[in-house]
Amino acid sequence: MIKGSVKDATSLEPIPDVTITIEETQQSTMTNGLGEFAFSSNVPLGEQVLQISKPGYVTKRYPIIVNEGQTVNITDMTLEAELASGNDLFTITLSDDELNDDTSGADNISGLLSSSMDVFQRTAAFEFSSSFFRMRGLDSDNGSVLINGIEMNKVYNGRPQWSNWGGLNDVVRNQVLTAGLTPSEYNFGGILGTTNIIARASSYRKGGRVTYSSSNRSYTNRVMASYASGLLDGGWSYAFMASRRWGNEGYQDATLYDANSFFATVEKKINDKHSLNFTSIYAPNRRGKSSPNTQEVYDLKGIKYNEYWGYLDGEKKNSRIKETEEPILMLNHYWDINSKTSLNTNVAYQWGKLGNSRLDFPGGANPSPAYYQKLPSYFLADDDGPDYENAYIAEQEFINNGQIDWNRIIDANLTNNIGGNYAAYALYEDRSDDSQVTVNTILNTELSENIILNASVNYKTLKSENFAEVIDLLGSNTGVLNVDSFDGFQFDLNNPDQVAFEGDKYRYNYNLYADVISGYAQGVFKYNKVDFYLAGSITKTDYYRDGLYRNEANANNSYGKGGEVDFTGFGAKAGFTYKISGKHLIDVNGGYITRAPSLRNTYSNARVNHDVVGVVNGVNVTGQEITEEKITSFDASYIFRSPIVNARLTGFYTKTEDANEISFYYADGIGGFFDDQGNVQTNNLVSEVLQGVDKRHLGAEFGIEAQVTPTIKLKGAASYGQYTYDNNPNLYISANDQAAFYGESNLKDYKVAGGPQKAYSVGFEYRDPDYWWFGATANFFDETYVDVSPLLRTSSFYTEPTDGLPMNDYNPEIARDLLKQEEFGSYMVVNLIGGKSWKINDYFVGFFASVGNVLDKQYRTGGFEQGRNANYRELLEDNSNPKRRFGPKYWYGRGANYFLNVYFRF
Repeated sequence: MIKGSVKDATSLEPIPDVTITIEETQQSTMTNGLGEFAFSSNVPLGEQVLQISKPGYVTKRYPIIVNEGQTVNITDMTLEAELASGNDLFTITLSDDELNDDTSGADNISGLLSSSMDVFQRTAAFEFSSSFFRMRGLDSDNGSVLINGIEMNKVYNGRPQWSNWGGLNDVVRNQVLTAGLTPSEYNFGGILGTTNIIARASSYRKGGRVTYSSSNRSYTNRVMASYASGLLDGGWSYAFMASRRWGNEGYQDATLYDANSFFATVEKKINDKHSLNFTSIYAPNRRGKSSPNTQEVYDLKGIKYNEYWGYLDGEKKNSRIKETEEPILMLNHYWDINSKTSLNTNVAYQWGKLGNSRLDFPGGANPSPAYYQKLPSYFLADDDGPDYENAYIAEQEFINNGQIDWNRIIDANLTNNIGGNYAAYALYEDRSDDSQVTVNTILNTELSENIILNASVNYKTLKSENFAEVIDLLGSNTGVLNVDSFDGFQFDLNNPDQVAFEGDKYRYNYNLYADVISGYAQGVFKYNKVDFYLAGSITKTDYYRDGLYRNEANANNSYGKGGEVDFTGFGAKAGFTYKISGKHLIDVNGGYITRAPSLRNTYSNARVNHDVVGVVNGVNVTGQEITEEKITSFDASYIFRSPIVNARLTGFYTKTEDANEISFYYADGIGGFFDDQGNVQTNNLVSEVLQGVDKRHLGAEFGIEAQVTPTIKLKGAASYGQYTYDNNPNLYISANDQAAFYGESNLKDYKVAGGPQKAYSVGFEYRDPDYWWFGATANFFDETYVDVSPLLRTSSFYTEPTDGLPMNDYNPEIARDLLKQEEFGSYMVVNLIGGKSWKINDYFVGFFASVGNVLDKQYRTGGFEQGRNANYRELLEDNSNPKRRFGPKYWYGRGANYFLNVYFRF
């Protein structure tokens, strides 16, 4: 038997949740709230090495000798805090910067903050994220993020809302991470693994920290303060934190940032078996969005250009503000039933709002300064030949101004006031006000010396109120008419010609309800030469929609309670680790999961009707029923570990089947729609639905780091992937109560967009004994693809929109070139990081700084084809112009940027 305890080297306070590993066998356990641990079974005899590690501390290795029949008791081992650690910076750049915008694509680095000790995962999170890199090409809904054992992934889209705990770096760094399908003691998890953030009062090291940061990335200033009491007399402990992040704009123009974050947790250790912990998180934040743009726009205005803002009263006013305010309350009960069994029961309540503002122009011209009719390309594509004069005028106007004209918008509304007309423009917010209750219980028990059982039951219920709200009438005192200006339909037939004022709901108003109950059980078997596990799960999901408006275009299919939609998902996974020796290991994992589609991918257009995917106005248009997604995943790794070199090589394969994808846009040149007089409509605002999408993700990962000298570490990582569509899914588009089914979209073998499919990194770190350090990495990216338009790959592309017959002028060879997927060029990004820290009596002072993209390389991180030119003839014409009017829209990465951090710890 081996037992012992771990304390902080400075404060001599016990450290909980330290990972203790017997290196030869890879057996591991964690310290409890008193810093104590024990190995009671399968303890190897002879000379062994204990590895002691926890994020934020320097890992140590303790040699021991285990004799038969004797207990090795190592009490009061110590860990030193990482005085010169770059981990804090990494946490900042992810949770506060890239991950705070859940539309950026970078949120797909699931859970990879500072917990993982694997060099590839650290590189993917810290070096690749700015290029929209996705682990194995997968979305973040394939990974689970938990706080105190409670899942934080949103029911709406399956993704974690990172900004709900943004700015709380000091109190969310304590995490337990499992990668991929490897077993987690908290839940079944997804194919990208599970991250559990431990926000338990007794888990924090006693002491405080004050931090100031400056950056030109998302915010310009940040102040943080935190303090933890440690374990007090009477069994009490507490911790709290507050922070503020702000800035008038980040790297892109007018991207304001205004965020405050508050955290408090208190725990009462009732006795040796029971403990209660209460945690509260409140992190309201507002940030200005930045626009994707066509290459024409970037060529004229540069990569910092943002079309969403304009000057008002001498200040930059952004029309697109994302505002999140969703407090979290949770109560956790920890019950150590005996030395081998524990039960953790949790209750959480989260409520609040998520808002995204934008301009409405029911009685005015499109206010976007980058609207296609205001750009040079529009005049160069004139039917009578290029209009160079007006193209030049448009170019100069866009270069010299090129922003929203707020004064003109207000003047238009003031003019309408005089005439008694309704507002021509209004600023409104798309709102989702959610309230969710989650209850779960997690059982962990050691059934025998070799077998551990993990199991849990989880229940969550969600009410999501969705509506548009007028937030600024921009000078109007007559209000905005609640009628669709595009086709004249009433948004609410039960209240026709309603006039909305500031604070009123309009356009759409409905509630979504979800109930999810799940359970899982897992057996982990540990032996001298092999460890293996088996796990299974079942999940029952129910959705329904309750419409509060009767949309005129969907009069019989929008108001009141819609039909319930239910799904049953199953999961099974298994894996093993074969220990060739203490240095060489083989790890294999495989799983098959069926899961409900998210709310977002269940309703084709919940704003206007009850229809689920495949159904329009109560009629199944595709012949397919909506069903669970199916995921098959497999990976195999060779792992090498030694005191000098750590390396891992992994091959992986994932197949996703029967997924749905929904998008909304304005389409030209489509067929199958008719106006009130029966005339063909070839342009419309549509929702596009892909049903039964299959994708294949195949590739390899490699990571290596070598401590070549006591002060110098070399590191490298590589990801080589091939992520493609694996079938031709059905596609239909709908508008109001009409639909057009186009059959198959020929997507098979097109690349799945979402960051580079090939990424490589090489770098080094130098850590001086005097606590200063420096590091540099060179990162190489290749094979980033634009997101293709599925509609352009259907029969709609080559048939006449008026009669559905094939176009006489269709040329297959030209069409092949037009539909070729655009690949962005390869590029390299160099990053630098360094810092210094001092110990002054019992206090610590330090700073670190990083410079990202030090060579100021301009590169595209992603983009998408516009679906506006929906047929061959229009796309050919657009490509034949000197400048494309409806070319793809792109995102660019940041040029040279910096982050500076100064802290004081006591």
